[in-house]
Amino acid sequence: MNIRFTMKARRGVVAVAVAGLALSVAGCSGTDGEDKKPAASTSATKKGGSGPSVQEGSDDPLAEVKGEDGLILKLTSATRDAGGFVTVSGELKNDGDEAARVSVRTAGDETEIIRHGASLGGATLVDSEGKKRYYVLRDTDGRPLTTTNMPRIKAGASIPVFMQFPAPPADSTEVTFQLPTFASATISISG
Repeated sequence: MNIRFTMKARRGVVAVAVAGLALSVAGCSGTDGEDKKPAASTSATKKGGSGPSVQEGSDDPLAEVKGEDGLILKLTSATRDAGGFVTVSGELKNDGDEAARVSVRTAGDETEIIRHGASLGGATLVDSEGKKRYYVLRDTDGRPLTTTNMPRIKAGASIPVFMQFPAPPADSTEVTFQLPTFASATISISG
């Protein structure tokens, strides 16, 4: 499968789950990074903690987190959808000198998700105030509602990615985004 198929499958799955729900994947270019190992600490957002959130259409990402082999995940939006979901979109860039593949560990360790192949199914959103962790949603066949079957990413290249979660309560606007092999980051949910 390739990215085009993944995006088509994504649209179909979301249409079944929520009729009339339209999703888009935002892509931005350019990141800074030099480390080939995941950062040990939280990557701060570009804006201050209580400032307005930066969302799709802006040049500033919500957060940038470093992963293995020079991969950098730039989160560009976290949008609360009418159907009770939060869709986190962004771009995965290879900032290394050689082609890299996303680690199979990003799918997490749940058997149901792993059996459907490589994905970002291990991603979670943590609502510290509500003391809850939200896992990536799945369709009726157990497939994670995320970008799947990502190709090897050439040095300097990037691909659009998305992950969909159940929405935290409306008063929870800041959550911690976590993805295996990447650093964690606090992001703001809009909508």
